[in-house]
Amino acid sequence: MVRPMSNTRPRILTGDTPTGRLHLGHWVGSLENRVRLQDQYDCFFLIANMHAFTTRAEKPDEIRRDTLEIVKDWLAVGIDPERSTLVLQTEIPAIAELTWLFAMLVPFNRVMRNPTLKAEIDAKDLGDHYSFGFPLYAVGQCADILAFRAQLVPVGEDQLAHIEMCREIARRFDHLYCGVPTTTDDADYPAKGGVFPVPQALVGRIARLVGIDGVQKMSKSLGNAIFLSDEPGDLKKKCNKIFTGRQAATDPGDPNNALFQYLRAFEPDAAKVADLAEQYAKGAVGDGAVKGEVAGAIDRFLAPIRERRRALDGKPGDAKVLEILRAHMTKANAVAEETLRMAKAAMKLDYGRRTLGF
Repeated sequence: MVRPMSNTRPRILTGDTPTGRLHLGHWVGSLENRVRLQDQYDCFFLIANMHAFTTRAEKPDEIRRDTLEIVKDWLAVGIDPERSTLVLQTEIPAIAELTWLFAMLVPFNRVMRNPTLKAEIDAKDLGDHYSFGFPLYAVGQCADILAFRAQLVPVGEDQLAHIEMCREIARRFDHLYCGVPTTTDDADYPAKGGVFPVPQALVGRIARLVGIDGVQKMSKSLGNAIFLSDEPGDLKKKCNKIFTGRQAATDPGDPNNALFQYLRAFEPDAAKVADLAEQYAKGAVGDGAVKGEVAGAIDRFLAPIRERRRALDGKPGDAKVLEILRAHMTKANAVAEETLRMAKAAMKLDYGRRTLGF
């Protein structure tokens, strides 16, 4: 029987692909949970810089820049490198090896049925002109999670399909190579001898934050995002552009539109929000007044984040980020290598033991 995890705290793994600055949708969808859970869980937060190459292989300079920028956003919102482990994907060789092993356990047509993958192909207008690595990254995401034997994965709603495939692969591996009965409850896989727990997704308090266009999910690529690093002037301009569909200031408004989604998310005074919603529904308050309240609430939320972010600007900030990432490689690799050894032993591939020179 393969021994279960020995860590006394349950483990989290989640992360981001470095495609640019993080926005409010990232905060309510996942970052908020990451910050909140740092003292309760053994947290591993992964920068998926290899995954960034699946659509931007010709832009390594941009990917390196965005990798450092994402870590700065993390530190600014409250990810604490003294309480959590930051994982740079390309520096964890066990992830790539597990990706290859897991690719044998999932049919290609199952990967291509992943609705998140299909949505990305459409959103990025890739047609059939994408690299072989693009669908493979869906299996790689499973390896990211399972390399650290994570039990909980804080994600946005759009990532649930990836987590479900990860759960399928964990079960399949444990059934095939560890003899775990197929009737086993998900929570009992390690206790029954499985290498991998069957991870659970944790969706943020707002599963899908709409962008300032009032229609699509907030996204950098769609140009409808409010970034965590936006300065007050830019923030105000964006809030003034929030689409509500209202024709006239005195028309009854929809208190569930994008404006009020933002207000409920970032204004802590619930009584104030309820009163504004009531007046708005009657046509007694216009879009402009509510947009001002939204801008003020978001600005108060972002102010300390911006201040911490500015302290990480430039080359000194880059140097600090690299120092943190390098310091965390040892722990991250120790966990991932242990997982790989357990997986290879279960697969009868334990011919030797390698040592990484970090």
